[in-house]
Amino acid sequence: MSRTRRRLRSAALLLPVVLVAAACVRDTETVVVSGSSTVEPISIAVAEGFADERDEVSISVDGPGTGDGFELFCDGLIDINDASSKIKPEQIEQCEDGGVDFIELQIANDGIAVLTNPENEAVDCLTLADLYALVGPESQGFTSWSDAEDLAAELGSGTELPEAPLDVTGPGEESGTFASFVELVIEEFNEDRSQEATTRPDYQASSDDNIILQGVGGSATSFGWVGFAFAAGAEGVKILEVDGGEGCVAPTPETIADGSYPISRPLFIYVNADAAAEEPVLEAFVDFYLHDAIDAVADVGYVPLSDEDLAATRERWASRTTGAA
Repeated sequence: MSRTRRRLRSAALLLPVVLVAAACVRDTETVVVSGSSTVEPISIAVAEGFADERDEVSISVDGPGTGDGFELFCDGLIDINDASSKIKPEQIEQCEDGGVDFIELQIANDGIAVLTNPENEAVDCLTLADLYALVGPESQGFTSWSDAEDLAAELGSGTELPEAPLDVTGPGEESGTFASFVELVIEEFNEDRSQEATTRPDYQASSDDNIILQGVGGSATSFGWVGFAFAAGAEGVKILEVDGGEGCVAPTPETIADGSYPISRPLFIYVNADAAAEEPVLEAFVDFYLHDAIDAVADVGYVPLSDEDLAATRERWASRTTGAA
C-alpha cells in the first residue's frame, strides 16, 4: 500500500463519523461536513488539525457522495458540503427552495484517473471517443472491449480495442466523480447524437473508491475510473493515458494543475452562509481550512491551487460572496 493510500485510510479511521447524531443535536461547537468521498480525505485532515487546536469542538465528516451531500446541505442539515463537481442548476434550485444561501469555495484540483488491470497490456492510452464508446449511453450491452471499436471509429478514433471481456466498475450517480466524468467525457458527444448525458447503466457502480479499485484489480481486462489521488500508487491497477486531441497525456500533479490532462476538475467545499454568520465555530473552521490547513490538500495527495486561484478563494470567503462563481 502506498504512503498516500495509508494516509487516506488512517485519516478515515482517526475521525469517527457521527453524522446522524450531530445532525440531531446541534450546538455552536459542532461542525457537520458531508458530501464527496473524493474531497472527504482533505476535510478529514483539516478537521483533525482543527480538533487538535480546539478539542471542545465536535466535527463530523462523512463521504456518501456529492449528490447525497447536496440533498442534506440544501435541506439545512449540514454546514458544509464537500463536492467533486460544481453545483448543478437543479441543486441550486433545491437550495433556494430550502432557504439555504451557499458560498462556493474551490479548495483543490484533481484529475479523474481511467484504469484497467496491469495484466491488460493491450491498452495504454484511450481517446475521449474511446471512453464514450466504452461506457457512454450507447454502449449498453457491450461485453467486450472490441464491441466499442466501431462506435469509437464513428466518433473519430483509430484505437484498436482488444477482443477481451469488458468488466466495468465505476462511481454511481450519487458521486461527484460520476458527474464530472459525464461533464468532461460524455457531454463531448451525447448532444450531437441525441443521447442523454449519462453513462451506460449496466456496470458495477459504487460510491466507495476503494471498492472501485478492488473491482478493477479483480479482473484482468477491467475498466474503471476514480479520482487521481485514490488511484496514484494504488496496487493492482494500471492508470491509462488519455488523448483529448493533442496526444496521450498521463495524469500527474503537473498535468492536472496546468489542465493538459483532459479529465481534470476542480474540487470544492460549499458553506452554508447563514450558519457561518451565526456560528463562530463554523466561521473559524473555514478560516482554518483556507489558511492554516490548506497544505492538507497536497498532504493527502491532491493538487494544490495556484497562488492566484487560492487568493480568489480566500477573497470569496472573506467577502462572503454567495452563489456559484
